Amino acid sequence: MNDALKGLYFFSRFAYSFSALGYRQQRLFWKNLPTGFGGQRWLVTGASGGIGRAITQGAALHGANVVAAARSAEKLTQLIDDVGENVTSLQSDLSLTHEIEDLLDELATPGNAKIDVLVNNVGVLLNKHQLSGEGHELSFATNLLNHYRLTSGLIERDLLADDAVVINMSSGGMYNVPLSLDKLNTLDAEHYDGVLAYAYQKRAQVVLNSHWRERYADRAWQFFVMHPGWVDTEGVKTSLPAFRKLFQHVLRDAEAGADTALWLASARPVQEDNGAIWFDRRERSAHLGSSTRRDSDSAEALVEFLDSL
Repeated sequence: MNDALKGLYFFSRFAYSFSALGYRQQRLFWKNLPTGFGGQRWLVTGASGGIGRAITQGAALHGANVVAAARSAEKLTQLIDDVGENVTSLQSDLSLTHEIEDLLDELATPGNAKIDVLVNNVGVLLNKHQLSGEGHELSFATNLLNHYRLTSGLIERDLLADDAVVINMSSGGMYNVPLSLDKLNTLDAEHYDGVLAYAYQKRAQVVLNSHWRERYADRAWQFFVMHPGWVDTEGVKTSLPAFRKLFQHVLRDAEAGADTALWLASARPVQEDNGAIWFDRRERSAHLGSSTRRDSDSAEALVEFLDSL
């Protein structure tokens, strides 16, 4: 009953602002997106479809050279055919840490420019419990563990430009849960709830972003975490069919979901709150109330946990 009431409250509070209606209202007050991405090298994960594809296309059309990382070679080929010469592809199963290491090796090839903008976009919401080829719960490996490994690997190998921006794609679902390490990598299928697992992983992204901001405060790097609102992606179609049926007429398109990421990379706004999340070009609180501030674990414990894997 408590979960049902929380869900009802959440949907009633955010149905307008998270929808396409809220986006259309907000953008009435925005200036056009600056187009100064020329000469920049971007890395976008999950780039072959949905929001990642829209980010890749938007960055490339505004002058960036984009490395598009995704699992499907066919979709990556289609992306390059559609967008053009500013996009190169790296086929990688981003749920597997050893393929992240191969990706890092490729990026470290002598002669390659450093990464100016990293967008940790790839993500999955699964109804059925699955394990990755390395024995981790699949959504955890994709949504969090390998975001951490990729970002850490770029830093370790000195592959980020001096003024690089890292943008982490979270979800409004994180508003419903606190940080809890024992909810991140559920290996027992009987105790798996895909929607909750996704929410806990997205909350952890927000905490991880705060950690990176504090850890590298002496560098010119900027770390942002954002959520795109409710976007009509393939993941929503397959994993949340009832939700999509209810809201399909007001869900955002991929371009609306990508807008804040492109704006953050361009505007690079000052962040007032170390723990904030960005949505529709504005800094927002990452909490609705006190319950999600009562984290059972710390940012330091989260990093130790990810390092251990």
